Amino acid sequence: MDLSFSFFWQQVTSSPAVMITVFLTLCVIFLNGCTDAPNAIATCVSTRSLNVDAAIIMAAVCNFAGVFVMTMVNSTVAATITSMVNFGGHSDQALVALSAALFSIVVWSALAWYFGIPTSESHSLIAGLSGAAIALQGGLSGINGAEWVKVLYGLVLSTVIGFFSGYFVCKLVAWLCRNMDRRRTDGFFRHAQVGGAAAMAFMHGAQDGQKFMGVLLLVICLSNGRENASGVGMPVWLLLLCSLVIGIGTSAGGKKIIKSVGMDMVRLEKYQGFSADIAGALCILVSTVFGIPVSTTHTKTTAIMGVGAVKRLSAINFKVVQDMALTWLLNFPGCGLIGFFMAKLFMVLF
Repeated sequence: MDLSFSFFWQQVTSSPAVMITVFLTLCVIFLNGCTDAPNAIATCVSTRSLNVDAAIIMAAVCNFAGVFVMTMVNSTVAATITSMVNFGGHSDQALVALSAALFSIVVWSALAWYFGIPTSESHSLIAGLSGAAIALQGGLSGINGAEWVKVLYGLVLSTVIGFFSGYFVCKLVAWLCRNMDRRRTDGFFRHAQVGGAAAMAFMHGAQDGQKFMGVLLLVICLSNGRENASGVGMPVWLLLLCSLVIGIGTSAGGKKIIKSVGMDMVRLEKYQGFSADIAGALCILVSTVFGIPVSTTHTKTTAIMGVGAVKRLSAINFKVVQDMALTWLLNFPGCGLIGFFMAKLFMVLF
C-alpha cells in the first residue's frame, strides 16, 4: 500500500469523500488542542507559576513533541483505535460513515469549547466512531469487542486512578516537605510545576495525538481499498501533520477551559499543582505504554480533585464538578447517537 504524502495528496484532491473526511479529522485534532490540551497547563496558570500566554505556547510545543516522539517509540494506542471498530465493506460508504462520526465530534466539541466545559475528546471520538460503525454495519458487528474492552479499562483508569494518584502523590509531597521552610519550597515548586505541566502536555500529545492519528491512518487505508489499518505502519509525514495541527489548536484557544479546571474547581497551592501534574502524567504514561486509550481530561481533572481532597473535601467546588460529570455522562450516548444518525443520513444523501 502506498503511504507516501504525494499519493495521499492525490487521493485528497481527486476524491471529495476523502477530502471531506480528512478535513473533518484535522478539525477534530485542532479542537482537541483547543479543548483537551489546556487541562495540562491549567494548574500552573492557576498557581501563577506561569502566565496564560507562556503556558499555552509551552503546551503547544510539548503537545507537538509528545505526538511525534511517543508515536515513534510506541504506537499501540493508535492501533487500538483503528481496530476498535469495523468500517469494512464498500470503501465509499465507509468513508461517508466515518465523515459522519467526525462531524458529530466536531459539533459536540465546539459546543463544549464555547461553554468552557472540559469534555473528553477521547470519549467523543470513541462514541462517534462506534455509532457510525454500527450504522454502517447495521448492528453490533461494527464493534470489535476485544478492543472495545480496553476503552472501558481506560474509563476506570482515567477517573478512579486519576483521583487516587493525585491524592497519594500530594500526601507524599506534603510528608517529604513537612520540615522544610515554606518560602523555600514555594520557590522550588514554582519551577517544578512548570516542568510538571510540560510533562503533562507532552503526555497529552502522546495519548490523544495517537488516537486521532489512528483515525487519519484509517482514512488513508480506506481510500487505498483496505478495510482496516491492521499492521500498517505510521508514516513520518502523518506524525508531523498531526503534531502540527494539535499544537496550533493548543495555541489558538483554551483560556475558558483553564479557568474551569485550574481556577474554579479547586484553589491550589504550588506543591498541590505540581502533585496533580505529576500524578496525571504518570497515569497517562502507563496507559499509553500498554495501549489503553484514556481520557486525558478525566485523568487530569480527577487528579486535581484528589489533590483538593487532601486539604478537605469542601475545598472542591462540587458545582463545577457536577457540571463536568454531567457532560461526561452525556458524552458517550450523545456522541454515539449523533454519530449513528448522521451516518445514516450521510449514507442516504451521499
